[in-house]
Amino acid sequence: MTEPVTPALREMRWWDIDPVLELEKALFPEDAWSRGMFWSELAHSRGPEATRRYVVAENGDRIVGYAGLASSGDLADVQTIAVAQDHWGTGLGGRLLAELLRAATAFECAEVMLECRVDNVRAQKLYERFGFQPIGFRRGYYQPGNVDALVMRLTTASDSGPATEPTSVQGTEIND
Repeated sequence: MTEPVTPALREMRWWDIDPVLELEKALFPEDAWSRGMFWSELAHSRGPEATRRYVVAENGDRIVGYAGLASSGDLADVQTIAVAQDHWGTGLGGRLLAELLRAATAFECAEVMLECRVDNVRAQKLYERFGFQPIGFRRGYYQPGNVDALVMRLTTASDSGPATEPTSVQGTEIND
């Protein structure tokens, strides 16, 4: 009996966009990103002025996951994380998130934000395991389904300790 192969993580490149789009459409049929959105993100992911980090998880010649992070100043935002359904429960989502958090550290970000569908409890539990705290909601964020987003934050700066006051995030209802 052969051991299952652990998917390898590597930088996402332009030639990965088509297989990533296939996975994107399978996982997020109502609000899938477009080819142009991925191209735009990748355009900011290389060189000395890079503000993005996108990775894919490859199992043989198949992409089974991907993730992306954007940074601006001392704030990073998890743009996307996706894992093929046949790889759910394998720890791949955690590996992808850990890679994004390493990138946030490299970008010298003190906080990492993300939005998660309120009905995606599986993802919320993953983020909570990594220390993300829910801080509010964005009503009707996911379109066209008009699904609310739970906004979560992780404070990464070791010298600031845990955040005691919610940060004002435009368009977000902050819950204390």
